Amino acid sequence: MEVQSKLAILADAAKYDASCASSGGDRRDSRDGRGIGSTTGSGICHAYAPDGRCISLLKVLLTNWCVYDCLYCINRKSSDVRRARFSIDEVVQLTLSFYRRNVIEGLFLSSGIIRNPDYTMEQVIEVARRLREEEHFKGYIHLKTIPDASPELVERAGRYADRLSINVELPSASSLKALAPEKDAGGIERTMSRIHLRLQAAREARREAAALRSLPGAAPAAAAAPRFAPAGQSTQLIVGADASDDRAVLQLSHRLYRGQGLRRVYYSAYSPIPHASRALPPQAAPLMREHRLYQADWLMRFYGFGAEEIVTEGGFLSLRHDPKLAWALAHPEAFPLDLDRAPRESLLRVPGLGVGSVDKLLAARTHRRLRRADVLALGPSGKKALPFVWAVDHRPRPTDLQALARPAPPPQQATLF
Repeated sequence: MEVQSKLAILADAAKYDASCASSGGDRRDSRDGRGIGSTTGSGICHAYAPDGRCISLLKVLLTNWCVYDCLYCINRKSSDVRRARFSIDEVVQLTLSFYRRNVIEGLFLSSGIIRNPDYTMEQVIEVARRLREEEHFKGYIHLKTIPDASPELVERAGRYADRLSINVELPSASSLKALAPEKDAGGIERTMSRIHLRLQAAREARREAAALRSLPGAAPAAAAAPRFAPAGQSTQLIVGADASDDRAVLQLSHRLYRGQGLRRVYYSAYSPIPHASRALPPQAAPLMREHRLYQADWLMRFYGFGAEEIVTEGGFLSLRHDPKLAWALAHPEAFPLDLDRAPRESLLRVPGLGVGSVDKLLAARTHRRLRRADVLALGPSGKKALPFVWAVDHRPRPTDLQALARPAPPPQQATLF
């Protein structure tokens, strides 16, 4: 099979994995004339990482052959999809070729399981090793960790990858056992724990190296700490393939953030696949549900919300209102807040006020009392916050909250006449 045909098959097969953002890596480039690539420039793509960089990745599978028979996976063993497999050299040359043409700035590489997890992981690692050591590629590399791969291979993967990830796949261990019998939820979390411990050790080694360099009379160039996946690890959850509600999803995410130190949990709305098992839902999960989970995830990580309190409607997030507004409408006793006296953690719970907006209000109120104009100066989001706060010249009316709780009118097609 020609490389172009393989690329069409294996790039399409990789589209279901959402966990490929490229933020958080080391800053490096090849301006010293050695090697190729960087992690700091802007490519020709239109996808921006959370830290503002424009990054595009070659996102492919090494192969879509797989010895596992996960019912929700298009590449499962019993699927009749067209199969293909890249050689290690083909992936290396594709990555370099696309980079030289300014099409990509990094590589996201995953694979179906061939022979066994260790063999597959060795093949994935060899691609990264050749790019780093033989081709001196300095761009971004994200490697998908194969479940049940040996700890030694996970250690090797971290030497070459900027980020590692292993997908939890489903919110409950019972669902995973039913829909992916070859996978073990406990084994996946054990692998996560190994990566987490190794990341902690790498951070501690960097701190110790920095402290040595700062000692009086220390050598100007101390030995660098061993490198291990500087962008951390992430995972992905499929939403809607089983009966788990949003509360279960967010509880698992919260536990993984706190216990495993994950950088991100990605959510992927289940989409029916050809010749699917009857054990799977016939309908796709609403994309709005996926969107609400990302919003709730953000509230947990940056706004101090707990997984239990965000969910307000029978275990599921509201599809009509964003999670922050839904929580505020469900807790009218918490509002309105006095802009001049409310603590920061309370202001962060006001719909429309983000971290930056709250910091601006806190800075302004150290010099004077806040007014309605200060809130409106924050932009459209400030107007959204007015029903939940009061100031010297502003007192919200109860009808303002009632208006927000009413369903929006259905959209209507505009007319040209």
